[in-house]
Amino acid sequence: MESARLNTRIIYEQPLSERVRSFLRIEHLFNQVEYFIKGTNEWENRQTLVLLIEIVDFLSRSDLKSELMKELERHSNTLTALNGSPGVDATRLRAILDNINANLYTLRDNGCQPGQTLRQDEFITTIKQRIAIPGGTCNFDLPNYNFWLHRPPEERAQQMNYWLNDLLIVRNSIGLCLQMIRNSTNPTHKQAENGFYQQIIESNVACQLIRVLLPVEAACYPEISGGKHRFTIRFLEQPRTSTRPVQTKAAVNFELHCCIL
Repeated sequence: MESARLNTRIIYEQPLSERVRSFLRIEHLFNQVEYFIKGTNEWENRQTLVLLIEIVDFLSRSDLKSELMKELERHSNTLTALNGSPGVDATRLRAILDNINANLYTLRDNGCQPGQTLRQDEFITTIKQRIAIPGGTCNFDLPNYNFWLHRPPEERAQQMNYWLNDLLIVRNSIGLCLQMIRNSTNPTHKQAENGFYQQIIESNVACQLIRVLLPVEAACYPEISGGKHRFTIRFLEQPRTSTRPVQTKAAVNFELHCCIL
C-alpha cells in the first residue's frame, strides 16, 4: 500500500488487480529515483543505483511491457467511445488519446526493450551481484564503485540520467495509466462505525483501485482489503510501535475513491 501526503491529508491506496498492484510498485520505485537522483553525495548516488537495479529486476521478472500495452489499449478504447458524447471536452479528450497513442507507438516498437541498457552494463552487473549481501558493496569489495562514486558530480549525474532515460517509457506509461485510474471517480464522504466499513462492488463494475483520504492528524490509519465483489476497511490505532495495532472503537469520517476506469 502506498501512502503519500497531499497538503493536510494522507492518501492510502489499495489495488484490486495484479496489474495495478505492479504499476503502483514500479511507481513507488520511480518516485524514489526521482528524489535521490538529484543528490550529489555518495549515499544518494548509491541509493539511486540500488533503485534502478530494483526496477530492472522487476521488469525482468514480469511481462510489464505487455501489461502496459494492454492497459493503454483498454483506456484508449474506453475514451474513444466517449468521443462526441454530450458534456465531453473534445479538445482535452483528443490530447489524452494522443498521449496514450504516443506511448503505445513507442512500446510497440520491437527495439523498445526498457532496462536493456542497464542489463548489459558491466558496472551495473558487478554492483547487482553484491547488493544482496549485507554490506556487500563496501569499498574493498567494489573498488571500481568507490572510484566511480568519487568522479565529478556532473559526470555521475550524466551517467545516472543516461541509465534512467532507458526506463522513461515505463515511467511515463505507468504514470499516465495511474493518473487516468485515479481521476476516474468522484470522491464520496463516508463514516466507519467502530472503525469498520464494508461496501459491495456492483457486478457490472471493475474497480481497479481503492483510495482512502484521512487528515494527517487522524489517530488511526486504514487497512484495506478486497476483491471483485466487495471491499472492507478497518481503521487501526497504534499509539506505540512496540505494541500491535488494534481496531479503533471510534467512528471515523473519511474520503473514499472507488476508481473504476
